[in-house]
Amino acid sequence: MARSELEETAQALVAHSRGILAADESTATIGKRFADVGLAATAELRRDYREMLFSAPGLAKAISGVILHDETIRQSASDGTPFVHLLRRQHIIPGITVDTGAVPLAGCPGETVTEGLDGLRARVAEYHGMGARFAKWRAVIRIGDGRPTRGCLAANAHALARYAALAQEGGLVPIVEPEVPMDGGHDIDDCEAVTTAALAQVFAALAEQRVELEAMLLKPNMVIAGKDCPHRAGVAEVAERTLRCLRRTVPAAVPGIVFLSGGQGSEQATAHLNAMNAGYGPLPWRLSFSYGRALQEPALRAWRGSRENAAAAQERLLKRARLNSAAASGAYAGEAA
Repeated sequence: MARSELEETAQALVAHSRGILAADESTATIGKRFADVGLAATAELRRDYREMLFSAPGLAKAISGVILHDETIRQSASDGTPFVHLLRRQHIIPGITVDTGAVPLAGCPGETVTEGLDGLRARVAEYHGMGARFAKWRAVIRIGDGRPTRGCLAANAHALARYAALAQEGGLVPIVEPEVPMDGGHDIDDCEAVTTAALAQVFAALAEQRVELEAMLLKPNMVIAGKDCPHRAGVAEVAERTLRCLRRTVPAAVPGIVFLSGGQGSEQATAHLNAMNAGYGPLPWRLSFSYGRALQEPALRAWRGSRENAAAAQERLLKRARLNSAAASGAYAGEAA
């Protein structure tokens, strides 16, 4: 795949105020979400649920791409149409998560490193052959009790950069996701400092591995206090601190930044994205979204495993997608829109 094609795909993923639906939950994660609404996460129900999401009429008006799990990219809809073809028929770009998960980092208690580099070149080739055109790799950088250590930051930055280089070599646009999760009681100052340090290390590693910045996307957390912190920053402060962090660390060559929701509520994630796009002047990159639960949760609660509820569930998904698309252009006017 020529470099120009990779760049075109990266640009297309953040064009026209559209964003990415993250539907790459592991079997364990989707099992927990199904359990929250009283469902057993059987293979058939997982397939039916994702078919409901991917076949929502007009989804492409707000969604440019969908990140799939290994299980899902191999599945087909009830009529036999492979999910990759179903998405392409909707004019949505299929993507794939390629890491194999976070494991304990030796010598760094309480910290993890994401694995999956072994055999990645072959997996990238297989996924590209199946129709994927972008990929994702998630690293987790936790705060608290002396964390993160320099070793954790370095190990995860290196893995992200090696993944990105292999993805581009194999014709996939890499989404680079260094997440500082909201778990814990850290305040927004700590989140800003750690997110800044993590992003600085990641882009240094990307440069060392000769990753083409014009042909990648960044998927970071927003700068926000931990869930257990008693002081909650307002929307404007989250937007201002997040942009300050990004301006200090993310080169202008990167075409887009697609935020993860990271445990924020659906409305909160939309409001924060809108504030960044509405009030801070021209930015060097497009700011959009790559949300999972913040897009899916209302639809899942409406669906509850019944095909009779599919239309109502799809409308919930479409509404959240439309609202976040509006936020990606700074035009979000509240939940009634």
